[in-house]
Amino acid sequence: MESSGKIYSQDTASYAQESVSKRIEALFLNNIGKIVTREQIIRAATNPATGKQPENWHQRLSELRTDKGYTILSWRDLKALAPEEYLMPHSERRLTAAKRVLPTKPCWDLVLERADYKCEWTEDGQHCGLAAGDIDPIGGGSVKLTPDHMTPHSIEPQTDRNDPNKWQALCGRHQVMKKNYWDSNNGKINVTAILQSVGETQKAESLRFLLEYFGYEIK
Repeated sequence: MESSGKIYSQDTASYAQESVSKRIEALFLNNIGKIVTREQIIRAATNPATGKQPENWHQRLSELRTDKGYTILSWRDLKALAPEEYLMPHSERRLTAAKRVLPTKPCWDLVLERADYKCEWTEDGQHCGLAAGDIDPIGGGSVKLTPDHMTPHSIEPQTDRNDPNKWQALCGRHQVMKKNYWDSNNGKINVTAILQSVGETQKAESLRFLLEYFGYEIK
């Protein structure tokens, strides 16, 4: 289907891969260059044996970007896309980070106790505070807290596994968001990913700053 120059996938197939992530991956690889909708993703991610729709499809989608290195665009990346529309322009994959170390169980217990068993992510003065087992109002699915390096893994890959001050507890959505903010290949801030994640007002402010910085006349 084509609307306003946009080409939509007609995919209504059932996918039988063994995991939600692999079923979503197969959907996008079968529809390179075509817009895939939220409904199509949920349909493809549905368990073929039980018919159960996954709560965490949005997190699995994000992991295809961060853990597998695929480029999957959304309305945050491409103005032509509407909310709940996604596009994989090609099947090339970026290099991803090496295998991460994890804190020891005693260390992780101390981190969780310090965090009061809630996500410790803070941005612009706003604390996430989602507790394990809560339903994520944005990403969907039940919250599971996992350990995150206070210093990005790409900068300090051998983090002390016994020091709770080196770790924080994050929900799945903010784990993925933090991965998006850092380039795993060089340990530098991924400015492009940050700009993609912010709203249109902040994008416009950033554009104005760059135009002024490079000496372009702003009309």
